[in-house]
Amino acid sequence: MNELIVSSVYPPTGNLLEALIHISNEVFSMEKFSFVQMKNISTMVRRIKILTSLFEEIQETSSAARLPPSSILCLAELSFVIQKVKLLIEICKEGSSLWNLMQTELISNQFHALIKEMDNALDILPLRLLNVTVDTKEQVELLHKQAKRADLFIDPRDIRKREEIVQLMATNCDRKSKNKGLVDFERVKQSFNSIGLRTSLDYEEEISKLETQAEKQAGTGGLIAVSNINSLISLMSLSKTEILEEEHLMNKQNLKQSASMNVLPDQSSSCYSLVSDIPDELRCPISLDLIRDPVIVASGHTYDRNSIAQWINSGHHTCPKSGQRLIHMALIPNYALKSLIQQWCEDNNIPITESKSTSSDSESSSSKIKKYDKAVDYISATKASTDAVKMTAEFLVGKLATGSPDIQRQAAYELRLLAKSGMDNRRIIAESGAIPFLMTLLGSRDPRIQENAVTALLNLSIHENNKILIMSAGAIDSLIGVLQSGKTMEARGNAAAAIFSLSVIDEYKVIIGARTKAIPALVGLLKEGTTAGKRDAAIALFNLAVYDANRQSIVLAGAVPLLIDLLMDDKAGITDDSLAVLALVLGCNEGLQALRKSRILVPLLVDLLRFGSSKGKDHSITLLLGLCKDSGEEIAGRLLMNPRSIPSLQSLAADGSLRARRKADALLRLLNRCCFQSQ
Repeated sequence: MNELIVSSVYPPTGNLLEALIHISNEVFSMEKFSFVQMKNISTMVRRIKILTSLFEEIQETSSAARLPPSSILCLAELSFVIQKVKLLIEICKEGSSLWNLMQTELISNQFHALIKEMDNALDILPLRLLNVTVDTKEQVELLHKQAKRADLFIDPRDIRKREEIVQLMATNCDRKSKNKGLVDFERVKQSFNSIGLRTSLDYEEEISKLETQAEKQAGTGGLIAVSNINSLISLMSLSKTEILEEEHLMNKQNLKQSASMNVLPDQSSSCYSLVSDIPDELRCPISLDLIRDPVIVASGHTYDRNSIAQWINSGHHTCPKSGQRLIHMALIPNYALKSLIQQWCEDNNIPITESKSTSSDSESSSSKIKKYDKAVDYISATKASTDAVKMTAEFLVGKLATGSPDIQRQAAYELRLLAKSGMDNRRIIAESGAIPFLMTLLGSRDPRIQENAVTALLNLSIHENNKILIMSAGAIDSLIGVLQSGKTMEARGNAAAAIFSLSVIDEYKVIIGARTKAIPALVGLLKEGTTAGKRDAAIALFNLAVYDANRQSIVLAGAVPLLIDLLMDDKAGITDDSLAVLALVLGCNEGLQALRKSRILVPLLVDLLRFGSSKGKDHSITLLLGLCKDSGEEIAGRLLMNPRSIPSLQSLAADGSLRARRKADALLRLLNRCCFQSQ
C-alpha cells in the first residue's frame, strides 16, 4: 500500500535520481560566483556533493523496484531542499550584493533552515537497506550528524563589510544634510570591490538591482527598507560620479599632452579642442570640447547635442556625468548656456559653428521616451542644475498654456516626471506657474492628459508650500471630481493620494471633509479601486478621520463594512491601514454601533491578535477594548465564547508592545468581571 502511495505522488525513481543529480550539478557550478554568504554557500555545496555521491551510487547499483518506500520519500524531500538551496544561492549571486549584505542575518537563517530540512529528510533514509559502499554510508551518516548539530552561522566577514558600508552611508547622509563629514572614496571603492563591484558597468547593474528591490519593498510597505536602499543608491551614484570625474581629469591631461606635442585632432574632433583656456562650465563633459549646441538631459546636466546623442544611441541609459538613470531620453535646448557660449566666442574671436545633429539622433532619442515610462527618477536639482530645471519647467508650462492636446499631454507627462523627486524641482515647477494649468487639465476628456495632470499635482503636493498653492488655486474640487469619476483607475487612485497629501495640514482636513462628495468618493474607490487605489483611499480616509467631525461622515458613507471586508482580502494588503481607520471611527457613536453590528469582526480581530503585524495587533486590541467597554457586554460574551481569545490576549499581555500590553491587561480584567457577573 505504501509503495502505491509513493508511486502516485512522486515521479519514477529513475527520473527522480536523474533530476537530483542534474540540479546538484547546477548548484556546484554556482559556488564560485557569489561575494556574500561565501562560507554558507561553500558549506552547503559540500553537503550536496556528498549527497550526490549517494544519488549516483543508488542510480548505478539499485533498481527502482528494490528501493524501500521511505528512501523514495527521502529522495523526494531532498529534491525539494536542493531546489530551495539553488534558489537561495541564485538570490545571493544574481540579486543586489549590497542589499544581500544588509540582509546577512536573514539569509544566514534561511541557509540554517535548509540544513535542518535536510536533516529531517535524512531522518527517514534507511541507509542500512541501500546497496551502497561503506565509505558512502559513513559520509552520509557523518553529514546527518553534522546537520543535527549545525548552528546558525553568520559570517563575520560579511558583518564587517556591512558595518563598513553602513558607516560610509552615515557619512554620506551627514555630508548631504549638514555639510559635515567627508566621504572617503578610496574606502568606498575598496568596500564595493570586496563584494565584486569594480567597474562602472557593475555600478550601473547594482543600482538597477537596488531600484528593483526598492520597488518591491515599497509595495510591501517597507518604508525603512526603502530609505536604506535609497541611501545605498545615493552612495553608489556619488562614488560612480567620483570615478567619472577622475576619468574626466585623466582625459583632460591626455588632451593637454596631445596639444603640447602639436598633435592635431582628427576630423571628428572640434577645432575648439586646441583652445586651452575654455572655461570648464562651457566644455562638454563627454568630448571635453566647447559645447556648440547645448542640450539638457533628464538629470539636469548639459552636454553637446552630438556627443550625448551618440551616448544614448549606443545603448546607455544613464547620465555620463552623474551616473543617474535617465527617466526619459528627450534633449531639451539650453538657451541660457547657448547665449553665454556665443558671448564667450565673440569675446575671444572664435568662429561660431552650429552642431549638425542628424535627424535620426533626435528621432531615436524621442522614440525612447515611452520605453522608460516607469523608470525611477533620482534627479537632484543641485545648484549647478537649478537654472536648467527652471528653464525646462518654464518651457513646459508654456506648452501647457498654448499647446495642442498632444503637446499638452507630453508637457504634462514631462512635468509629472520632473516633479517625481527632489524638493527643489517641485518648488521650481510651482514657481513657474504650473499649478493653475495642471488644475485646468484635470477636466480634460483625454484620459492620458488627466492622468498626467493629477499625478503631477500629486508629486508637487509633497512640497509643503505647494500644498498651500494647490488649495489656494481651488484645485480640491477638481481633484474630488477626478477621484469620483476619473477616466482611469490610476487617475482616481492618484487623486486619492493627492487628497491624502493635502490633508496632512490640519486645517485642510476640515476643508476637505466639508466637501460633500469627498468622503463618499474615497469610499467608492475603496470598493471599486485597484489594490493601489484602495490603499490610497484608506490612508486618505485615515488622515481625514483624525478630525472628529469627519468620522460620522465616513461611517454614513458606508466605509465600515468595506474596511472589515478588506481585513480578509490578502491581495489588497492593507489590513493595517483598514484597522487604523476602524480604530479612529470607533471614537464616534455611529462608528461604534456600526462596528458592533458586524458578526465577523470579533473573530477576525482575535486572529489578528495572533497573526497580525505589531501595528495590526495594537489596532486590534484597541478595537476589542473599545467594543467591550460602555455597554459592550454582548461583544464581551462573544469574546468569551471564542476559544482562541483568552490565550491570544494572554500572549499579547506578555509579549506585545507597551501600549498593547496595557490594553490587553485591561480587556482581560473586563472579561473577568463579565464572567464573574454572569456566574
